[in-house]
Amino acid sequence: MTTVGIVGGGIIGLAIGWRCARLGLDVTVYDGQPAKASAVAAGMLAPTTETHPGERALRRLLGDSARRWPAFAAQLGGDVGYREEGTLLVAVTDDDLAEVRRLCARATTGTYPLAAAQLRDREPALSPRVRGGAFAPGDRQVDPRRVLAALQARVKVEPRQVSDVSTIDADIVVIAAGAATASLTGLPIRPVKGQTVRLRAPRPPVRHVIRGFVRSRSVYVVPRDDGELIIGATEEERGADTTVTAGGVLDLLRPASELLPGIAEYEVTEVVAGLRPGTPDNAPYLGVLHDNVIVAAGHHRNGVLLAPVTADAIATLVATGVPPAEITPFRPTRGVLCA
Repeated sequence: MTTVGIVGGGIIGLAIGWRCARLGLDVTVYDGQPAKASAVAAGMLAPTTETHPGERALRRLLGDSARRWPAFAAQLGGDVGYREEGTLLVAVTDDDLAEVRRLCARATTGTYPLAAAQLRDREPALSPRVRGGAFAPGDRQVDPRRVLAALQARVKVEPRQVSDVSTIDADIVVIAAGAATASLTGLPIRPVKGQTVRLRAPRPPVRHVIRGFVRSRSVYVVPRDDGELIIGATEEERGADTTVTAGGVLDLLRPASELLPGIAEYEVTEVVAGLRPGTPDNAPYLGVLHDNVIVAAGHHRNGVLLAPVTADAIATLVATGVPPAEITPFRPTRGVLCA
């Protein structure tokens, strides 16, 4: 039986391990530190609203993975917080509304413009000062912490810090260590700090994910069924620093409170920072690096969304030696992906 050693116990590494085990492979996941990025993530599954100009190949991969999420969640079983209400894009100023329209113009899935009154009909808690926005019905959400728990119950995890790939005794080694992948592989993956704030409301104040544009600042508010609200997230180029800062919290709560004034009365339950694995072109590295070493890292803001397609493709690559077509643009030996 082929043995597979996976370095990294976040959602990506665990999902690959689960899919490999389902193919009958002998899998061990090595996880020497908490899954920082996965545990901090809000869980937006947003192929419509989380890409930038020039990222056509990445948008295709995001859309592919989004279509796999319903089956992925169902196969995990239990309640992983998968919800389908969609995202409201909400603008506070005319300039913000122009940014919403630009984002919608490049979206690969349908978006629908909404006037301010239509937004407030959907979400009465929104401020009366919002100018307008749009609805992205194809966006979803999931609770990453519940997903992590479900995956951890399905794979063998060894609490071991790996600093040298050659110490892994396995036929095939998969490096899925997030930002730590750089030191293991030499790939240009950098840590991008993100801070999030979690609040507790007496009852869920909104049903949709809210992606707000507030005087050129972007913020998202993700509701849970139990009244929890996750507000995020900053993007800070500060190396491996995970310090929670007053400035980061203000950058989240100020625009969020302009969108939803009622949050000022909610309990703060957690403020946390994590490290996203960024790459020069914002796209992940997926495929064979050399010999028996495969890489699945660099997912930046989209690790949770890309978990199903990454897990399926890497498990297929491990089992057959052939990379599926959907990941060939993202090979680790590529140059900068620009189309």
